[in-house]
Amino acid sequence: MNRWNVIIGGVLMNLALGVIYAWSVFVAPFEADFGWTRTEVSVVFTIAILSVGSWFVVAGFLQDRFGPRRVAAAGGILYALGFFLASQTDSLLWLYITFGAIAGAGNGFGYAIPIPVVSKWFPDRRGLAVGLVVGGYGAGSGIYGPLAREVLIPAYGWQGTMQISGAIFLVMTLAAAWLLRNPPEGYKPPTAPAPAAGSASAPAAPAGRDYATAEMVRTPTFYLLWIAYCLGSAAGLMVISQLVPVGTAAGLGAAAGLGLTIGAIGNTGGRVLSGWMSDTFGRLNTLRLMVLLSAVALPVFYVFAGQVVLFYLLLIVIYYCYGTLLSVFASTCADFYGTRNMGVNYGLLFSAWGVAGIVGPVIAGRVYDATGAYEQAFYIAAGLAVVALAALLLARQPGREAAA
Repeated sequence: MNRWNVIIGGVLMNLALGVIYAWSVFVAPFEADFGWTRTEVSVVFTIAILSVGSWFVVAGFLQDRFGPRRVAAAGGILYALGFFLASQTDSLLWLYITFGAIAGAGNGFGYAIPIPVVSKWFPDRRGLAVGLVVGGYGAGSGIYGPLAREVLIPAYGWQGTMQISGAIFLVMTLAAAWLLRNPPEGYKPPTAPAPAAGSASAPAAPAGRDYATAEMVRTPTFYLLWIAYCLGSAAGLMVISQLVPVGTAAGLGAAAGLGLTIGAIGNTGGRVLSGWMSDTFGRLNTLRLMVLLSAVALPVFYVFAGQVVLFYLLLIVIYYCYGTLLSVFASTCADFYGTRNMGVNYGLLFSAWGVAGIVGPVIAGRVYDATGAYEQAFYIAAGLAVVALAALLLARQPGREAAA
């Protein structure tokens, strides 16, 4: 099997799954039809993200033991089913269960598979390969958001849009699952680069052995990475979950909807380009730089949100930094702890993203409901990014912790 077929399958899977980031296009229709508050509707996205993070661990466990194809296919079916059932919504509880819990579970099952698979196929270019695959997740919302907002919802309503989406996503995810499989035992890439020098500016060298999950959780670095992943992601998810309402409140009108596409460009770019950067300059160095940039950009973004050009430029920066986390933390986990148990190991690390799905959107929703504006939320998010940076500055590759 050509290993690039795995990249194609991973990108196709994540294009469908990444649509969850475009949730904000449904916020206004639900508010208009049912009169629900911003916080009540935002909880749907929070439940979905928490469900993704929770089921990611289970899916990782299953794929480590039974292979990726069946788990990925089950995820695609659940994801499509969640969209279809959500189209029958007549209560918040039903929406929480269907789009939040069921579609989120399918998303977690599907998203858990490509990252470990491509990490095994591309040990020589792991950062770039993982970046390309998770880049599809970032691009999905950029394609779907404007299409749903400007074409599908006006023509078919939110109900028809969810039904059409579910059918398309079912086909995409099942085709992707067929392409995803692990390499044969003892696989070596066609070309193997010389080992990088072990300097602070060099790429992180693979750990040299596969850590069992019990071993991984006994290393201090795991907890530092988890904290940084959680708090850094919370800042990005806060913006993603409220993008259209934030732009609308700033007076941008329809231009706010285009922010979904602009943001997706940054998100995808961060996943791919920072993946390549981490191969060249080191995983931790890349993460530290992007978290610092995010801390600076978040409050500046709010100050200039009413100026459309600056709104788009700063949005690209924020999404780029966020996309970096989803790409480079996965490669870091593979380098530091090996790939044999990566399904579970990265699943545990990825649970930080699930918690971030609670922290970020809830901060935004509650601040808005309490003050009628988002200003304080952006300063809080910047503070979270600073704490994430501190954790990354303390992190060391396992095996070097004692020496450090």
